[in-house]
Amino acid sequence: SQETTPNVSSALHILFLLLSHSLISTMAHQNEFQIGLAGGEVTLNCPGIIAGSKLTQEKVTWKHYNTLLSFIGDRFDIKSPHKQLQVRNLKLTDAGIYTCKYGSHEVRTSLHIFNLNLSLDGHFLQNEAPELILMQNSSSPLPDLSITLFDSNNNRVTAEVQNKNRQKYIVNLKKLEAMDSGTWVCQVHSDSPLINENISFAVKVLGFQNPDLERKYAAVDSTVILSWHLNSQKIKWKEGFTGQLNWKQQEGANAHELLDFNATAQGELNETKKSSNFLFEIPEGKRESTIEVKLPKVHFNHSGQYQCQLKYQGRYAQNKIELVVMKVSANPAGPLSRGANITLTCQVSGLLPPSAYLHWERVNGTEMDKKNSKQQEVKLDVNVSAAGLWSCHLIEDSDRKISLHYLVEEAPVWINYVIIGASIGGSLLAFALGCLCIISGISWQRRRQRAKRMAQARQHLLENRTCQCQHRRMQQKFKNL
Repeated sequence: SQETTPNVSSALHILFLLLSHSLISTMAHQNEFQIGLAGGEVTLNCPGIIAGSKLTQEKVTWKHYNTLLSFIGDRFDIKSPHKQLQVRNLKLTDAGIYTCKYGSHEVRTSLHIFNLNLSLDGHFLQNEAPELILMQNSSSPLPDLSITLFDSNNNRVTAEVQNKNRQKYIVNLKKLEAMDSGTWVCQVHSDSPLINENISFAVKVLGFQNPDLERKYAAVDSTVILSWHLNSQKIKWKEGFTGQLNWKQQEGANAHELLDFNATAQGELNETKKSSNFLFEIPEGKRESTIEVKLPKVHFNHSGQYQCQLKYQGRYAQNKIELVVMKVSANPAGPLSRGANITLTCQVSGLLPPSAYLHWERVNGTEMDKKNSKQQEVKLDVNVSAAGLWSCHLIEDSDRKISLHYLVEEAPVWINYVIIGASIGGSLLAFALGCLCIISGISWQRRRQRAKRMAQARQHLLENRTCQCQHRRMQQKFKNL
C-alpha cells in the first residue's frame, strides 16, 4: 500500500499537467470580443495568466494586427500582474485584432469601436433639433445596427435614422425643450455579432422654464411684474451668453429694446436698462437666473408682446409674455339721474383667445343685469338705468382671470330738481330765442319792403323829371321855328 501511494500522486501530477497544457492550448486558440467607445478607454485581457504563476515571469507582447505595440506613447500600457493591455483615448482606427503572446501561446481579441458625436458639442438652445452621428469600425464585416434613443427621463425618443452605409448612421432628433437637458442613452443592438451596448451622452438645452406663450392679465393703473426664468443654473451651463428684452405693442409693430443682459461662465446675470421713455423698474433681490421687469403703474397702451431673447454663438432662443390690460369707463360719467341711462364699457387691449370672454354683472342683481361678450370681442357695453355696483370679469376656461368694478351712484334729489329746472329754463330760453328770431325776421322783412318801395318811388320821380325836361325842350324848339 505504501508503494501505490507515490504512483497515484505521480499519475495525478501528470493528469494535472496534461489538463493545464490542454487548457492553455485551448486558450491559445480562443478569440475574445470586446467593445470600446471612442474617447474612452478599454482593458484587453490576456487569458491564462494567473497571478503568482510562472507565466507572469515570461515576456508578454501585444500586437495590433501585425504591429508590435512599443508602449512608448501615453495611450498604451500593460497592467500587472495579469499582463492586460490598457488603451486610452480610443480612436476608430484602434479597432481590429489584438494578439497577446507569452511563450508559445497566443490569445486574439477582436476590438469593436463605436464613435458617437452630437452636433454643436451637445450645447443647444431650446427649439433646436440636434443631429447624432454613430460610427463603427471592426476587423469583421460591419453589422447592421438597430438604434434606439432614450431621453433624460428614460422616455423612448422617436427619431429619423439615415443609414447611408453600415459604417455611419445619422440620427435626426426632434426639437429640444429646456426640460430635455440631462443624460441620454443610445441603445445599440446587433444579432451577429451579438451587441447590446448602451452609450450615454450629455445634452444641455439652454432655455426658459416659462410656457412657450404666456398671457398675463392686468387692470389699468395696477402694478405688474413680468418674469422669465432661465435654466442656466439648473443645468450648470458653464458657457457665457447674452440677451435682451424687447417690447412691441402689436404684431408687426416696431420693437423697442427695454434692457440687455449678459451671463458669465459662473452664471451671474448683469442687466443694463436701455429705454428711458418706458416707465419700468428692474426689481432688486430677484431669484437667480431670472430676467424681471416691474411696471409700477401700467397704462392701457403698455399692453403688447414682451419678448426675452437669448443669444449664444450666433444662435437665438426667445420667449414671449403677452400683456393684456383691461379698463372700465362710463358715458356719461358721474351720478345717475332719475329716469336717465348711462353706458358702462369694459375693454381689453388685445385679442382674447377663443376660450375667453368679457362678462358684465350687477352685484346682487338679477339675470337681466348680466351680459356676455361674443367670441374674441374686445369691448362690451351695458346700458344701466339703476344705481349699484357693477363688475366686469375676464373669464378664460371658466376661470376669472381679472375683475374690475364700477360704482354707479344715484344723483341726489336737489340735483334732479336742478336738472329739471335747467331743462325748463333751457326750454323757455329756447322759446324766447325763437320768438326773438321770428320778430327780428318780420322787422327785417318789413324794412326791406319799405326800402324797396322808396327805391321804386325815387325811380318813378326821376323818370317824371326826365319827361318834363324833354317836353320843355320840344316847346322851345317850336317857338324858335
